[in-house]
Amino acid sequence: MMYPYVNYPDGTEVTFSNIYTDDNGQECVDVHFERPTKNGFDSVRIKLPTYEVTVWEGNYSDEEIEFFKQVVKNSSDLFYRYAKEGGLKFA
Repeated sequence: MMYPYVNYPDGTEVTFSNIYTDDNGQECVDVHFERPTKNGFDSVRIKLPTYEVTVWEGNYSDEEIEFFKQVVKNSSDLFYRYAKEGGLKFA
């Protein structure tokens, strides 16, 4: 399950997964960045807690990837908390 987090002005939508256990027994959350293009989507997925880029498709620049990594690092506690709660609760 992926939960919405935020939308950026360029059309990039940020979503995050439920908490899952990887092959090493580590609790993880995937944070996915995606924006529509003429020919499909640009997509990047970053895995918490390692901050590893596991998917990079399309035309996001190196600078955008570094920005996304910083967003994930700065908000990692929120991603884990909201993943445990089943997503953000909107009024």
